[in-house]
Amino acid sequence: MTVVADRIARLRALMAEKGIDAYVVPTADFHQSEYVGEHFKARKFITGFSGSYGTAVIGKDDAGLWTDGRYFFQAEHEMEGSGVRLMKMFVGDTPSVTEWLASYVPKGGKVGFDGRVLSMGEGQEYEEALTKKGIQIDYSEDLIDQIWEDRPPLSDKPAFFLEEKYSGESASSKLKRVRKVMEEQGATVHIIASLDDVCWLLNVRGDDIDFFPLLLSYAIVKTDSVDLYVDETKLNDQILAEFAKVDVVLHPYNDIYEDIKNLSENDVAMIDPMKMNYALYKNIPCKTVECANPTILMKAMKNPVELENIKEAHIKDGVAITKFMYWIKTRYDKEVITELSAADKLTSLRAEQEGYIRDSFEPLCAFADHAAMMHYSPSKETDVQLKEGNLFLNDTGGGYYEGSTDITRTFVLGSINEELKKYFTAVVRAMMNLARAKFLYGCYGYNLDVLAREPIWELDLDFQCGTGHGVGYLANVHEPPTGFRWYIVPSKNEHHQLEEGMVITDEPGIYEDGKFGIRTENEFIVRKGTANKYGQFMYFETITFAPIDLDGIDPQYLSKAEKDWLNDYHKQVYEKIAPHLTDEEREWLKTYTREI
Repeated sequence: MTVVADRIARLRALMAEKGIDAYVVPTADFHQSEYVGEHFKARKFITGFSGSYGTAVIGKDDAGLWTDGRYFFQAEHEMEGSGVRLMKMFVGDTPSVTEWLASYVPKGGKVGFDGRVLSMGEGQEYEEALTKKGIQIDYSEDLIDQIWEDRPPLSDKPAFFLEEKYSGESASSKLKRVRKVMEEQGATVHIIASLDDVCWLLNVRGDDIDFFPLLLSYAIVKTDSVDLYVDETKLNDQILAEFAKVDVVLHPYNDIYEDIKNLSENDVAMIDPMKMNYALYKNIPCKTVECANPTILMKAMKNPVELENIKEAHIKDGVAITKFMYWIKTRYDKEVITELSAADKLTSLRAEQEGYIRDSFEPLCAFADHAAMMHYSPSKETDVQLKEGNLFLNDTGGGYYEGSTDITRTFVLGSINEELKKYFTAVVRAMMNLARAKFLYGCYGYNLDVLAREPIWELDLDFQCGTGHGVGYLANVHEPPTGFRWYIVPSKNEHHQLEEGMVITDEPGIYEDGKFGIRTENEFIVRKGTANKYGQFMYFETITFAPIDLDGIDPQYLSKAEKDWLNDYHKQVYEKIAPHLTDEEREWLKTYTREI
């Protein structure tokens, strides 16, 4: 029996004691964060699957893990021998979690979960789907905690204040904007449970989640003050002084569940069903008005100070990536370089840049067939050496005071066959097609996604994930409410039209299980173009600058417009990055930014 299978057996024994037929374990903390701290990695603990997205359901005699196409290969590999079946979301007739529960659990049976790690919206879906089948819901038990003997504690790392030269707007101004929305909605209080929204609103950051500079906290915004639920020992004198300016009242982190019950019956609470946990929602005693947290759109539309800072962060990041590419391309055949040592090298190069804080997500450095797993991250058990004749994909990012970055480059090591070159070129064409888009204001990401998919669909291929996502400012690297995909996934919260000032990634790819993976990713800013009788035209300003490996490009597949774009892009890369390089690196860069 594997370690995971043993854990599942112990969980099932506990479920039997509690009369629970199926127990749900999502990938979440108490704040519906996409990535979570070590304390909250319950789904990984009970399935072995380490990806960032997925929900496990453990039944009496069956178990499943629901995740999307980014993780199919990885999940099957990591869960081997666990007894947990992979349930491929959005593929064929795979039932949803609620559909499976409704068919699996008998009438009169019980479904359990920790209500703090399930969103309000999901909890309501469970209620609707299960109670009409005569199935009970118990959201009061954290059963995983009862079998996880050495569970990591909650983080106690210190927070820091993000000064206005970086944020571009004071907390006072942001609160004024939020309170205006509250007034429009007829709300007297606004309950915020999502970490990035709390941190953005109060211009504070933390270190409670690996790679994500966020602070475990909840906020209740009132008309004249803010109740903040946080571990006060994390806050320094500067933060306390800034909080005093906007009447922030501090409370212990976990007290919100009881304090929320003390809201007046005359209060009206503005809440976001996708950004609040089910247990917190069930404790609200007053009338509620449901809408998206106004901070979601506010923080997605970066202000001029943020945008200039972000562009500066990308120059720093481009220097690190270019130096990294030079190091890989000139050294892989002269010394032992592995996926892990390459990741460490890139982190060290980023750390040389002024203003660097930490990587913005776990480095995804994948050689050869490992790159077929879209979100593969190397470990000591899987680490391999980089060798000639294949591709090395690196999807990484840096977190700087000037903002967060997300970039993917695929490097050719030695020579590759013509088929791989064709695929490599198609991916670059796909990225360029979207980057070159001009469109009318009012378009959504799903209106434009086909531009990136077309060169890949022409080959009768596809990539089973979105094409791009919003990027937060020193916050979540995946930021709603906008992204690129050809279909709408409500849980992704990416169905808002493209607005000026949004920062979004453009990252198409081709992945063949057991063979290779190719991805090229840049970021761009949504900008306003010409306004005329037809409306407001929009375009994308590319802000990522690092070479695209010309060793993988076959020019016969490029149109003149595509060659012109790529040549102009590489000209900008050289102009912006070369001044920060050594003479030897600069000469090398001339070759890898040459015109084709």
